[in-house]
Amino acid sequence: MAQNYIVAAAAGSVVSKRGERSIGAILIDAGKLTPEDAERILRLQREQGLRFGDAATKLGLITQADIEFVLSRQFDYPYLLRGQSDVSEDLIAAYAPFSPQVETLRALRSQLMVRWFDTDPARKALAVVSAARNEGRSFIAANLAVVFSQLGEHTLLIDADLRNPCQHKLFSLDNRAGLSAVLSGRAGPEAIQRIPALRDFSVLPAGALPPNPLELLARPLFPQLLQELANEFDVIILDSPAAAEYADAQTLAERAGAALIVARRNATRISQVRSVIDGLSQGRTTVVGTVLNDF
Repeated sequence: MAQNYIVAAAAGSVVSKRGERSIGAILIDAGKLTPEDAERILRLQREQGLRFGDAATKLGLITQADIEFVLSRQFDYPYLLRGQSDVSEDLIAAYAPFSPQVETLRALRSQLMVRWFDTDPARKALAVVSAARNEGRSFIAANLAVVFSQLGEHTLLIDADLRNPCQHKLFSLDNRAGLSAVLSGRAGPEAIQRIPALRDFSVLPAGALPPNPLELLARPLFPQLLQELANEFDVIILDSPAAAEYADAQTLAERAGAALIVARRNATRISQVRSVIDGLSQGRTTVVGTVLNDF
C-alpha cells in the first residue's frame, strides 16, 4: 500500500497516484500531521505492512477520533471539530455524529421519513413543538435539521419562534433580518443564511422581534413563503414558541402540515402533552410523533 503514496513536501500534502485525497493529505490539511510526520508514517507502513491509519496510530501521531474525521471526509460525511467553528457545540449532530445521542437522532429521522416526508413529495415541512419552554424543542429542531442535511437532503431550518428565538445564537448568525422581515415585506430570500461549515444546510433566523407575532404568522404570505421554499429545499424544519403559552405553535403546525412534539423526561406533564396533541389535532395538522428529550 505504501507505493500508492507520494510525499510532496513542497506542497505539504500526501496524495495518491490515482489522484484521490488520501488519509495523510486530509490530516495534513487539517493540521493534524506535518509532512515530516507523514514521512515517518510511510516508513513504518513500508517496514511493517500496516495501513496508513494503523501506522500513524502506532506512532502516537493520531487518535481514533482523527481517523473518524478522515473517514467522514473521504465518504463525504463532514462534521465540525470543537474549537474550530463559530457554530455552538450544543449542536451534537454537527460535532459528534458518531455518538449514541446522534444515533438516536438518526433513528428519529428515519421514522419521520417513513411517517411523513416520504409519504408525499409535497410534504416538505415539519414544525417542532413543545408545551413549555426549556424542554429542548430548539435543540431537537436544530440537531434534527443537521442530521437531515447529513443525509444529503437540502435542508432549511426556520426559527419561527418570534417570541424567544435562539437559532441565530446556536449558529452565530446575524439576526437583524429574518422571518419577521420576510413576512412583513421588508426582506426577501437574502434573509436565508447558508451555513458553509455544514453540508446542504441553511437557516432563516427569526429576525427582529415584532409586536404582532401571531398576526404575522397568520398572514397568507406565510403559506406562500413555505410553498416557494419547498421548491428550493427538500426538508424544512420549523422551530416554534411554547404551545402552552402562545397560539403561534398551532398556526405554525397548520402551515407546515405536520408537527413533532418534544417533551422533557421527568419535567413535562402528560396532561400538557395531551393538551398540545388535542389542540393540534383539531386543526389540519398531522402529529407524526412525540420525542422524549433526555439530552
